[in-house]
Amino acid sequence: MTTVTHHFADLDDVSLHYLTAGSGFPVVLLHGIPQTSYEWRYVIPHLAKDYRVIAPDLRGLGDSSRPASGYDKKTVSNDVWRLLESLGIDSFHLVGHDWGGPTAFSLAAQHRDAVKKLAILDVAIPGDGADFSQGGRRWHHALFRTPDLPEALFQDRERLIIDWFFDNYGHRPNCIGDEDRKEYMRTYAKPGAMRAMYSFYRALPQDAADNRLMLQRDGKLKMPVLALGGAKGFGRAMETMESLQRVAEDVRGGLVPDSGHWVTEEQPEFIARELLKFFGEK
Repeated sequence: MTTVTHHFADLDDVSLHYLTAGSGFPVVLLHGIPQTSYEWRYVIPHLAKDYRVIAPDLRGLGDSSRPASGYDKKTVSNDVWRLLESLGIDSFHLVGHDWGGPTAFSLAAQHRDAVKKLAILDVAIPGDGADFSQGGRRWHHALFRTPDLPEALFQDRERLIIDWFFDNYGHRPNCIGDEDRKEYMRTYAKPGAMRAMYSFYRALPQDAADNRLMLQRDGKLKMPVLALGGAKGFGRAMETMESLQRVAEDVRGGLVPDSGHWVTEEQPEFIARELLKFFGEK
């Protein structure tokens, strides 16, 4: 049985809660929204057989602290970098899902020698040169970026919007069970958590500008990149691959079968298997 331990790291303006398991070369897992490090619960036991796994709750989310600012992905990724520095880690594999993906990209773009392999799950990269449209199934991007309105709409109704995401963005409406939703709600119902969630979206223009600048200055990523997207999602599978091909030189990947957006919880064995194969390639 895999032993997963909980820790906290105090990093000046933020305290990060993080999980660790296993031993060996480090693998860092960055979660999405409206999730926390809990989303990796089925993947970690597979990876921990061969690797040292570190899975933080990102700034403002989960059991990490909730600063009033700093939700651009350069800052969020720097939190992760400072956490790894505190653990004496200067070389690692990196995986990001949903908003963890742009965070992982920013970290990899700033620390190219440290990130040996990068995996991005079911998300595009802001500032990749494409039209990062906010319409269609991304209707919530514009809403969440509107000042004050989502706070007013969802005050004491956090479960309403979180249930909607889980019901509509998975392959099946019940792919995230009620007990798991309660665990996510435990943290998203805390004071400041929803504000922090909206702040991830509100930083999108800054994220795109920062990424464009890094790509113009330093060029595409050169480390191997794995891009996977849910086959039963809403177009992000192909979008993820195309986005990563615009920002990285060595990209491979494809579809996660029988999965919508919540790939780490809908198909954890597949994700773990693909990650292990990718990390093991010479």
